[in-house]
Amino acid sequence: MGSVAKAFSVLHAFGPDLPELTIAEIAARTVQNRGAAFRLAHTLVALGYLDHMPETRRFRLSLKCLELGFSALAANDLPTHARPLLSDVAPRISDSASLGALDRGDVVYLQRVEAAAQPVSRRAGSRTGAYAAALGHAILAFLPRDAQIAHLDAAPRVKLSERTLVDLDALIARLDEVRARGFAVSDGENAYGLRTVAAPVLDAGGKPVAGVSLTINAARMSVDDFVALAAPHAIRIAEKLGQASRLSLGAIALPQSGAAS
Repeated sequence: MGSVAKAFSVLHAFGPDLPELTIAEIAARTVQNRGAAFRLAHTLVALGYLDHMPETRRFRLSLKCLELGFSALAANDLPTHARPLLSDVAPRISDSASLGALDRGDVVYLQRVEAAAQPVSRRAGSRTGAYAAALGHAILAFLPRDAQIAHLDAAPRVKLSERTLVDLDALIARLDEVRARGFAVSDGENAYGLRTVAAPVLDAGGKPVAGVSLTINAARMSVDDFVALAAPHAIRIAEKLGQASRLSLGAIALPQSGAAS
């Protein structure tokens, strides 16, 4: 473990249950010897990230630690935080990567990275029916049944390809499958020649606030190969965004115009 990692392990040793720690307690919680814990703790005191209380020989986190979080919160919306995560996978994993949210039966694209031309281009602000999109299925699957039906019935369901599901019972069954699996897959259901994997962004209560999707041209690889490659990345990005929203106590959130309900 490098010195930077060891220093952060000391900071993470503190928590609501143990706001103050001795050197021995720091050593035990970070799996280091007492000499190393002593040096790291006093280095962090010198840098201003720990306060030392000589009367009790204990240490506690200083207010300067808040700077580490406030700098990240300066750009305080989910699409801004999603951009670098999406750019990391397109084109390395997919031809495009998106963040979207539900709005009255539609998926609204909030952030989009396109690394290759596609039959259908989705820009930030564009919409598509949630019933026909993997991104919509990923979000809908984690809503209560009445909310699912309300979104699915919010607009006419028309076939966008011969593979598009439009029957309500078939869509509800698909959403149950998506929830059990943890992510959604579309193979030409929203547009011919496109394959998509999508995962939900969940808040602290498990409610979906958005979704992340990765899409490729079908000629690039089989659907099974794409799912095996892309699903872990879609899930990872969605979990990172969910964690950012939870840890910021809602400061990192969607723009006011769109959210699942």
